[in-house]
Amino acid sequence: MPDQPAALSLGRIGIWSAELRHGEPAQISDAAAELEALGYGALWVPGEISANMLGDLDRLLAATRSIAIASGILNIWLDPSDEVGAWYRGLPADQAARFLLGLGVSHSLAIGEAYRKPLTAMREYLDRLAEERVPASRICLAALGPKMISLARDRTVGAHPYLVTPQHTAQAREALGKGPLLAPEQGVVLVADPAAARELARPYVRGYGALENYANSWRRLGFTDEDIATCSDRLVDALFACGDIEVAAARVNAHLAAGADHVCLQVVVPRTGSPNFAALLPAWRELATLI
Repeated sequence: MPDQPAALSLGRIGIWSAELRHGEPAQISDAAAELEALGYGALWVPGEISANMLGDLDRLLAATRSIAIASGILNIWLDPSDEVGAWYRGLPADQAARFLLGLGVSHSLAIGEAYRKPLTAMREYLDRLAEERVPASRICLAALGPKMISLARDRTVGAHPYLVTPQHTAQAREALGKGPLLAPEQGVVLVADPAAARELARPYVRGYGALENYANSWRRLGFTDEDIATCSDRLVDALFACGDIEVAAARVNAHLAAGADHVCLQVVVPRTGSPNFAALLPAWRELATLI
């Protein structure tokens, strides 16, 4: 594996999906192969507070041939840097060439007493990854606030913000400057009735609103404590593209116009107790018309 790998191409649009970690293995492999065939540039999966992130990434890499595979994000408190480094060095060259390691600091509510200053912890984790010979060009950071965005600019290939607006994308691009990757996640609910679409999106907004880093990010964008406490329509509509394919297209284009290089689409569908591929696959196929 070369010390200075070639630049990674993510394309304009990718898919961000927890279901690509938590579904049945055969379903995941089939879905990943179809998403690659549809022309998406990257598949992103979350780390969350769950084990076997590296094994799940292995499955996606094995199921595909050319599409980029990215962690969005790997939790630095759960996956030791030496294990991540050994895993990365062990990847076949063709898989390492299309892998992007997205890192995040998670939340104190989730981590508990082990949690400490996130910026310091991330700097130290990046130092250890450098010792493990994981190239900075294969790392990006989940960055919402100015300090983490600056660290992403200075120490990695760029930033992967989650639950943000095109306004945030414009601000992040200004902070990053030209060159670094900017790959925001964008939630999408493909339901023609906006009110019904909002009701599917609202639980996601409510859950993240209880986490201070997300609430602070939304406050910086001009949302009020009342917006956050009530999960107002204004906040939900800003964070999720709720409606038909034209609404999704407009939001993708707004991010790209604001300076995004790549937009990761997270499709929200009714929950069924297990990954709802029956609803996700038609939505992913429809969204592929935007590529």
